[in-house]
Amino acid sequence: QVQLVESGGGLVQAGGSLRLSCAASGSIFSPNIMGWYRQAPGKQRELVAVISSGGMTNYADTVKGRFTISRGNGANTVYLQMSSLKPEDTAVYYCNIKIALKDVWGQGTQVTVSS
Repeated sequence: QVQLVESGGGLVQAGGSLRLSCAASGSIFSPNIMGWYRQAPGKQRELVAVISSGGMTNYADTVKGRFTISRGNGANTVYLQMSSLKPEDTAVYYCNIKIALKDVWGQGTQVTVSS
């Protein structure tokens, strides 16, 4: 059974940076897609960024040029480097892996950006 554990959320001032980490455990194999989604209060969960096991990436237009997604050396860890943060980036950020027709979610980590 695949499990995801996130870390790295917190409170930061506008213009600041944070790095989120997500470690996957269990039966992880390629191909797969790992990524980050976020959900702000009263809004639907939305894609932030994803990265395939082959290294291809995709970003939401709202974060392009500010956020960078990457994989760790072991390929079972995914990072989200967030820079130039804005108050509208405030949300619960969820790690996700799509593998073998399964969709697994982490528990979420809160990111709060103060103005």
